[in-house]
Amino acid sequence: MALNEESAEKRKSARLAIFELANMISVPMSLNAIVRLKVADAIWQGGSNAPLSASQILQRIASTGSDPENLQRILRMLTSYGVFEEHLTIESSPLDGSASERKYSLTEVGKTLVTDTEGLSYAPYVLQHHQDALMKAWPLVHEAVLDPTTEPFVKANGEPAYDYYGKQPEMNELMLKAMSGVSVPFMEAMLDGYDGFKGVERLVDVGGSAGDCLRMILKKHPGVRQGINFDLPEVVAKAPIIPGVTNVLVVTCSSQFRMVMLSS
Repeated sequence: MALNEESAEKRKSARLAIFELANMISVPMSLNAIVRLKVADAIWQGGSNAPLSASQILQRIASTGSDPENLQRILRMLTSYGVFEEHLTIESSPLDGSASERKYSLTEVGKTLVTDTEGLSYAPYVLQHHQDALMKAWPLVHEAVLDPTTEPFVKANGEPAYDYYGKQPEMNELMLKAMSGVSVPFMEAMLDGYDGFKGVERLVDVGGSAGDCLRMILKKHPGVRQGINFDLPEVVAKAPIIPGVTNVLVVTCSSQFRMVMLSS
């Protein structure tokens, strides 16, 4: 069937769909902007989550000279994806009798970006995925099809991701924060309904990052006498000392590896 034989309605829907897909990068980039501006914390304010206008939000996060109109565009964009809830308020105006104002509060999705009492949230996870080194690799994804011998990240940055991270302390630290922000709420939910650690005396977490999962497991299951946090040297080097947990780094060399006890 020729393209012009399809219904006009189907073709119109298809064009709208490809427009949205082509511009999809605006969604994660807007989310990245919101995280960098700390908008979620500004709205949350210790649990109030009171609807605020773009101007009111900027009063809490920025100095003079900022643009509430540009912020509102970002807020409206992310409202359509369920991050914020928009509240349209009607107020009296001396000019025409009434005026509307858009205000925003956090949805359940938006609340995942709020920093909790332990300093954790999903915000670092968002930032981690939009770092310059990673963004440089995305335009080269098609080359992974044509030449699978070299990863797009390597082509963009000259070396594998974990080697690159190991030389960039800020990136490594951000990854640790991101992993903690994701793993802690996950483990809290899992430990509420899982009792498979009963009877376990020694537990190894491969790729355990900062050791948050082991820390939480040992706290709830004191019968686990030793936890072993197993990860890369640059990751383990930043891991805190946790009672009962031994940090073990893996040193790789081509097809071989060796383990080194660091701390316990």
